[in-house]
Amino acid sequence: MNSTATALRFDRSRFRDVLSRFCTGVTIVSAVHDGRPVGFACQSFASLSLDPPLVSYAVAETSTTGPRIEQAGAFCATVLGADQGDLCRGFGRSGADKFAGVAWSPADGTGSPRIAGGLAWVDCRVETVIPAGDHRIVVGRVVDLHTPENAEDAGPLLYYRGGFLGPHTVPGPAAA
Repeated sequence: MNSTATALRFDRSRFRDVLSRFCTGVTIVSAVHDGRPVGFACQSFASLSLDPPLVSYAVAETSTTGPRIEQAGAFCATVLGADQGDLCRGFGRSGADKFAGVAWSPADGTGSPRIAGGLAWVDCRVETVIPAGDHRIVVGRVVDLHTPENAEDAGPLLYYRGGFLGPHTVPGPAAA
């Protein structure tokens, strides 16, 4: 018998519903691949280690942007503010030029895109990639990080039950 089938006593929709109740911050993970900026919206970004300074994020195996970032060997994670929900939605779509009309500058350490208006950014080199089910966990070694002065008064963009929580809560399909 399939060990996954015996271990799981629930379906995917229940798994997704229960875990959607864990509120997360939102980042845009970005890099420069073949001379062009690439990136995606990511709510799985996390601090991993202080010594050495490491962060991680998870990306779906089906992502076309994930492998490009891994091939670039570096990335910058921009922590989004509460007013950046539309920007996040744009980076959550596949196929479009996600950087069209988006202000960014290259990070000093890696040249990866730092998205303007973020609450913070963390510039990293890819340390390792770990297969994990239908995702890959990317571990990055922090080479630089910064919080803009004006970010002190801003709140974070939060993701909860398929929608954003911010100054104007936008319910997702599960929270409607």
